[in-house]
Amino acid sequence: MKRAEEVFQLEKTDGKARAGRVRTLHGEVPTPTFMPVGTQASVKGVSPDELIEMEAPIILGNTYHLVVRPGLEVIREMGGLHKFMGWNGPILTDSGGFQVFSLAKIREVAEEGVTFSSHVDGKKFFLGPREAIRAQHVLGSDIMMAFDECPPWPCERAQMEESLARTLRWAKVCREEQLSLGTNQLLFGIGQGGDHADLRRKSLEALQEIGFDGYAVGGVSVGEPENLMMAAIDHSEPHLPADRPRYVMGLGHPDQIVRMIGKGIDMFDCVLPTRVARNGTACTETGPESVRKPTWTRDEKPIVNGCGCYTCARFSRAYIQHLIKAEELLGLRLISLHNLHFYLETVRQARAAILAKRWDEWSCEFVGRYRRGGKEKEQETDED
Repeated sequence: MKRAEEVFQLEKTDGKARAGRVRTLHGEVPTPTFMPVGTQASVKGVSPDELIEMEAPIILGNTYHLVVRPGLEVIREMGGLHKFMGWNGPILTDSGGFQVFSLAKIREVAEEGVTFSSHVDGKKFFLGPREAIRAQHVLGSDIMMAFDECPPWPCERAQMEESLARTLRWAKVCREEQLSLGTNQLLFGIGQGGDHADLRRKSLEALQEIGFDGYAVGGVSVGEPENLMMAAIDHSEPHLPADRPRYVMGLGHPDQIVRMIGKGIDMFDCVLPTRVARNGTACTETGPESVRKPTWTRDEKPIVNGCGCYTCARFSRAYIQHLIKAEELLGLRLISLHNLHFYLETVRQARAAILAKRWDEWSCEFVGRYRRGGKEKEQETDED
């Protein structure tokens, strides 16, 4: 485990909200930060150059999906994940532990790890804590995640306790494997415990005894109501070390991210920006909007006035609606570019507000005007 100052610099706080920098092999990541999700070595519909243009500081890949396809041997022969996908910035890789939860029908959990049936061709393979760290070492990600078990919601306490005990045993093995490899890649531990405050505390205290470069709150956005999701963050935050990066995995909507920054969280990822784009939904300062609205048919304005993204700088709402209705792929790409820019700009503004000691004013204004509407599905899936 690296010394805290080698991993994270805390620059300023405003209440619980934090502004800092995570130091990785491929550069520093200013926090709060949002990580575009590139599950299969690609952020859907967006090129690395476009991610650079929108100043994405770090992206996320998924170990399980990359092991299944194209496979570790291919990525090793291609020079690692950065070279393979043409991205020179930092990468965080999820360990594959989330698939323990999401692929319940095609996996078997044992003490040593999990036997999966590939969702692609049914081929069986094994992934445990040692295998997950070795795989991420081959991928060459800047931040590796410990292999954990993510219980479903709802979950009986006895089942949660059993699962948590296994996750902590796996966490120790992950740390041992990292040390044996002698890698400079960072390794984050993942806290579990569901909506039980005492189990959340137990989880994070045990992880700190093992010693990790950063700490994540896992097992949220797995089907539970939003109030329980936020409660899990509240239960966890007091037990997260102040001198290490803090990461909430796999969520959320922009207003959720802002609220969690206010609870002391530094890092986020979510598939929603590109997923809702494929449904013709664009992010705006007042909430998501369908580009199919009749009022957009002859609207010359951009999606968001004053937005600095490629899409808003060049195209009208009318044109984007035309592309979506005509089922032109460019339409999905343009909305994806805008939505990712919106998420990234939101965390940039959050960081600026913390540094200027304007957090309460800025965050209250953002959350006050943002309305999600409808009943969007909160639960994450494997695919971005």
